[in-house]
Amino acid sequence: MSAAAVEEPFEQPTLLEVAELISEQFAGYRVEIIGSQITVTPSPNMKHGRSVKRLDRVFLAAGLDDGETEVFQGIGIWLPDGPSGFAIPDLAIVDANSDDKLIEHNSYDPAIFRLVVEVTSSDLSDDLKRKPAAYASAGVPVYLIVDRTNQRIMVLTDPQNGEYRVHAVHHPGQTFELPESIGASVKLSVDDVLAAQK
Repeated sequence: MSAAAVEEPFEQPTLLEVAELISEQFAGYRVEIIGSQITVTPSPNMKHGRSVKRLDRVFLAAGLDDGETEVFQGIGIWLPDGPSGFAIPDLAIVDANSDDKLIEHNSYDPAIFRLVVEVTSSDLSDDLKRKPAAYASAGVPVYLIVDRTNQRIMVLTDPQNGEYRVHAVHHPGQTFELPESIGASVKLSVDDVLAAQK
């Protein structure tokens, strides 16, 4: 008489565990979990990086990295829109001295974020559709999108019930001011930010 093999139950990895495995396999890629879906984005090109750098310089010149706020590139924000959700905005303005607000997976409490910036890549759906809902659900007061494809800058504000109620769209030739709730008065020129794309 032979004994039947006993099968051990197979445990499915969590989304966070899968994201960590992908991060290890694809060094340099940005791995995020938004709306219970894993997204993987290749490292940015120079045109993308120039737009981020131009905004970073403006924010630093406005004093947003001294005192009450700090400016960071590639810092994770924990998202409440699904299990283990997090995103890594291109640029963020956060409350100063928030090291103790780390939640998990190098991602921080969304309450410390005053502004997040995304510079679009070839796939616009994340930055223009999924991330606005995720950032609004997280309560991020200002979401700035540099839409390279459509040559515009969008500023989304007043997050309520998982959506931004105010959408301001700025086109080449225009200048505009960001809400002072980010920590300083900042005026941006669409041409200056988009000039990095030429």
